[in-house]
Amino acid sequence: MDRFAAVQQRLRTAPPQALAAVLAEELRAGYGADRVELRMIDYGMTSLRRVDGHPADEDAVSVYDSPQGRAFGAQEPHITSQTGDGVVVHLPLTARGDRLGTLSVGLPAAKDPRNLLPELRELCEVLGHEVLVAGRDTDLFLLARRATRLTLAAEMQWQLLPGRACVRPEFAVGAHLEPAYAIFGDGFDWEASERYLTLSITNGMGEGMEAALLTNLASNALRNARRAGLDLAGQATLADQAVYAQYQGSAYVSVLLLRLELATGAVEVVDAGSPRAWRLRGGRTVDTVSFDSQLPLGMFEDTVYTEEHFTVLPGDRLLFGSDGVYDTPGRGGEKYGDRALARALAAHKLLPAAQVPVALLRELAAYRGEAPLQDDAVLMCVDWYGRGQETS
Repeated sequence: MDRFAAVQQRLRTAPPQALAAVLAEELRAGYGADRVELRMIDYGMTSLRRVDGHPADEDAVSVYDSPQGRAFGAQEPHITSQTGDGVVVHLPLTARGDRLGTLSVGLPAAKDPRNLLPELRELCEVLGHEVLVAGRDTDLFLLARRATRLTLAAEMQWQLLPGRACVRPEFAVGAHLEPAYAIFGDGFDWEASERYLTLSITNGMGEGMEAALLTNLASNALRNARRAGLDLAGQATLADQAVYAQYQGSAYVSVLLLRLELATGAVEVVDAGSPRAWRLRGGRTVDTVSFDSQLPLGMFEDTVYTEEHFTVLPGDRLLFGSDGVYDTPGRGGEKYGDRALARALAAHKLLPAAQVPVALLRELAAYRGEAPLQDDAVLMCVDWYGRGQETS
């Protein structure tokens, strides 16, 4: 068994809570590493925090101005010199496009990092998958993501989400929520099958636990309907019935549902509330994509939902946002609005989809100044590539 296969086997059989320790042991024995640091990106996407079993890590590094942050942002290895001889290779830790953190490996001067990069990058791919699997059985990696304590509502919402990014040949998706450590009513979801990419952006009314419970009910009802094989309108109808049965119209959920056919780019939409959509086409033109607004889920009994249709073209970028984004007031009281969001979307056209929501929410923070968010803010970005000739 070669060196890489041996490390891979150890990672797959390691106890979940010992994954980081086993990795360090194998890198020291097999690669001569004298430094091994596994870091996770925090919920706010601002710092990379070392996995060491403690919820509060004073050794966190900024995602904006550190070697680890450079590897994380560019999704490429970044090499720095160590004190004395040798170098440190900082590598992105990613699983199916979801950016999890970084791995830093210190190598002695005798090792040529360029020759080891392909193997180390492949090792990071294996490690990323193992970290996701280990997260089912240990809190170790979730603890490393916390720059501060999550509220209970935020804990529930983050556990509900599918991830923060997903990449396939036909598309790339990225999404983010703020305030990351105190969210309650907003959420998002996606699912990719052989035929479809299904997306939802939800905004449950209310605050705190009430909003979190409401959004959890609606999101799981939508998943249940999707997994039962219902069409998009049927998914909205079942979720509407579930919310109304529980709250009798006293609480409701705004949702934007979309289903993209991977072979053609045909899109089905059910617009049931406040989330909005924008499209960047040709890297230049940003348009608001408008739909016929239907009733939010759970507002009235026996609501009938209908689907609308449009088509995305290869190269299109779609952005979806809640009212906590476009209705946020600035220093002068003027709302952020469609124009400011369109300008920001065009300005960040070169960023990958996974980074766009964070970048736009950072601009939103600058726009509102010292004022805290008055509502949750969720953004989802979708880059559509299509399937070559099938999309023409």
